[in-house]
Amino acid sequence: MKLRMVALILGFAACASVGTASAGDLSISPKGASLAKTLDSFHVEHKWAAGIHVDWETGLPDNRPENSPGQHTHCSAFVASAAEKLGVYILRPPQHSEILLANAQNEWLQTEGRLQGWHQLFSVVDAQKAANHGMLVVASYHNHHDNKPGHIAIIHPSNQQTEAVLENGPDAIMASTINHQSISVRDGFAGHPTAWSNNEILYFAHEIPAMSR
Repeated sequence: MKLRMVALILGFAACASVGTASAGDLSISPKGASLAKTLDSFHVEHKWAAGIHVDWETGLPDNRPENSPGQHTHCSAFVASAAEKLGVYILRPPQHSEILLANAQNEWLQTEGRLQGWHQLFSVVDAQKAANHGMLVVASYHNHHDNKPGHIAIIHPSNQQTEAVLENGPDAIMASTINHQSISVRDGFAGHPTAWSNNEILYFAHEIPAMSR
């Protein structure tokens, strides 16, 4: 009986230790907290508004008519602008037009982006962890139809638990039909039904130069 009690106590202690370590893995470092503050300062919820022609760098209306067909959102323009402000290059105007830019960024990240400091992450937990440690991390989806827009977002530092990240994905900040300062990747990419369910969202990370923080 005593041996069984000792085993139960040791087992409980081990579980508690694993739970604490798991939570610690996703803690936000000082660099991550600084990144979160910077991302929030871009005020994506009030700029890069869908359906309006905007300046890709500022997210403000540029008073130009929106003549191209389809629904106009600015996910890729926001990511390009945020990356520029953080001192990181990702494919952007004028190297590529804003039309279908998210698809082009997805292709670029897997090719030329590797030569410019981007590397792919292979789990949602690693993506959240990298953002929490102060890296610029993007979630990128390429539409199956080349003439249809994809989607891209920036992973926002978050202290959510590992189980929540596994279930709904990392926390993200994005421009979309409705812009979000904080939304799960699962919900944020819901406009592309197979993106989450078929694991078609790719994650890429890049170190942020110290001077840009």
